[in-house]
Amino acid sequence: MTVKPYQQLREEIRDRDKSLRDKVMSLEEAAALVQDGELVGVGGSTLSRTPMAMIWALIRARKQHLSVCRSIVSSEGDLLFASGICDRIITSWFSQGIVWGVSKVMRHHVESGAKIYEEWSHMAIGMRFRAGAMGLPFLPMRSMLGSDLPGRRPEVKEMSCPFTGEPLLLIPAINPDVAIIHVQRCDAYGNAQIDGLQFMDIDLAMAARRVILTTESIVSNDQIRRRPDHTKIPFFTVDAVVEVPYGSAPHECSGLYEPCFGHMDRYTSQVNSNPEAGMHAYLDEFFTSPKSWNEYLDRIGLEHLIEAGKGGRSVFND
Repeated sequence: MTVKPYQQLREEIRDRDKSLRDKVMSLEEAAALVQDGELVGVGGSTLSRTPMAMIWALIRARKQHLSVCRSIVSSEGDLLFASGICDRIITSWFSQGIVWGVSKVMRHHVESGAKIYEEWSHMAIGMRFRAGAMGLPFLPMRSMLGSDLPGRRPEVKEMSCPFTGEPLLLIPAINPDVAIIHVQRCDAYGNAQIDGLQFMDIDLAMAARRVILTTESIVSNDQIRRRPDHTKIPFFTVDAVVEVPYGSAPHECSGLYEPCFGHMDRYTSQVNSNPEAGMHAYLDEFFTSPKSWNEYLDRIGLEHLIEAGKGGRSVFND
């Protein structure tokens, strides 16, 4: 991962194409916007609104030497490491999910020295995205001062507050080369509406040099304008829009479907029993062999998707 001078990063973001234009394309076309060796910011958190379809496309495109940052990483981190497209994951937590515990796939790759897990606190990851969105090279915070994380993170600096004299930690901004974010709906220009928790996605979109949106559905700009308070990501930050129903499966998308728990149970049992052979078999069955996203969904199973939809809609309607 190449670290650019911060002023150069800001100039690249300032000079991006902010025009109002149709940005709809296929998964394969969007994957081509991600270059080998880039830093990729991933929207959502844990099992929530994971841009799984875009990760599926990046793995199929055989990208190399990516670094990935996300507020909290779940099973998509297993896929990124085991597929070989990602060398480093920057996050505050790496687990297959609260239900399934710490990822044995992650431990296999990190403890062997093959991959890097760069750990920060929850607050620090959020502050790094916020600083990037604000165009600042860093932000001060207290979080992590009471832990051993500052000693493990040579990027941070300590200072005394000029007003109170209290110790503060300075956290560097993070500006991904590209952000991949999944939303419930957006128009063809990239005006995106998010239902439920937003996590760090707004800051992520503002901090990144390029933004790829995957969406459950593309709606007209007239429909977007009827509920302007729901539009969280504006068109001028977005470079690509891809319509992919169930684009977070087997993870969840608030108001539409919950995680496919039956599939996730099968996945964790398979890969945790053998982090190498189990992951290789899973990637072959669900990522390499399917010819399309619809075929991927077919392999997850209609029963799992229907159950996930029933559960998700009941929460939304309440």
